Amino acid sequence: MKNKVPLIIVLGLLLINLVSNSCKKQNETTISSLFSDGSWQLASILVTTTDSLIQVTDTLNTTCGSSQIFTFNADNTCTYTNFDCITQTTTGHWSLSKDQLTLSSDMVCADTTKAGKSQPFANAQVYNVGQYSLVLQTGNYNVIPTTINKTTVVRYGFIRQSTSIK
Repeated sequence: MKNKVPLIIVLGLLLINLVSNSCKKQNETTISSLFSDGSWQLASILVTTTDSLIQVTDTLNTTCGSSQIFTFNADNTCTYTNFDCITQTTTGHWSLSKDQLTLSSDMVCADTTKAGKSQPFANAQVYNVGQYSLVLQTGNYNVIPTTINKTTVVRYGFIRQSTSIK
């Protein structure tokens, strides 16, 4: 009987440990929390265009005097202030794909295109995300570049504006 008491205690502790570690974890991912922990200020826009199989790269909005701020909220709403250097505040919703490599947003922003508005982050590749930087890449990826077809890839670089990282 003396040999069975330590065995029962060890088995009891093991059972308690298994039960306490099997609790369901929160659904929030690290990437989601990185997105929604503060605001992101646009630092650069890099546009790569293939026209007649020649690649041209331009950095845009270098003379914009307005801060362009992208804010992701934990409730999956988002706000973009001064998109395309136009005084405006646009709201919408955001989500990440299951593999967390693609950002989708239904936000419609006024812009300087012929149409006058666009959905810039309807389907954006999460190129890089960290505590202090975020890079989103969008474009017409479904077009095969030829001498007739022109493809455009836009890379938005953001820096964090909040110091709420723990």
